[in-house]
Amino acid sequence: MTAEELSSVIIKGMEEKKASNIVLMDLRNINQSMTDFFVICSGSSNTQVDAISQSIEEEVIKAHKERPWRSEGKSNGQWVLMDYVNVVVHIFLEDTRSFYRLEDLWGDAKVTAIN
Repeated sequence: MTAEELSSVIIKGMEEKKASNIVLMDLRNINQSMTDFFVICSGSSNTQVDAISQSIEEEVIKAHKERPWRSEGKSNGQWVLMDYVNVVVHIFLEDTRSFYRLEDLWGDAKVTAIN
């Protein structure tokens, strides 16, 4: 599965749980980027953030039989990071996302708003 295909599966998992403000960031043309894509979304509660991460994992397993190489932040539910190597997923509580402004840190990336 290509990084583009994996990103689409991840976005489907986000949409299944009504994630908001989904953004796909293409980092392939940025020097020294550690991944090809970031897929970022927001949830309105810790419960929704957890549900989104579970949905993504289920969709990727169905499509590709693969689990994230690394996953962090599930215990606090404010910012969950799921690392699929070529695609890194960030699921934020809305306030946490506003605070860290991850999209601004990667200003040279090609950004596609999904919803």
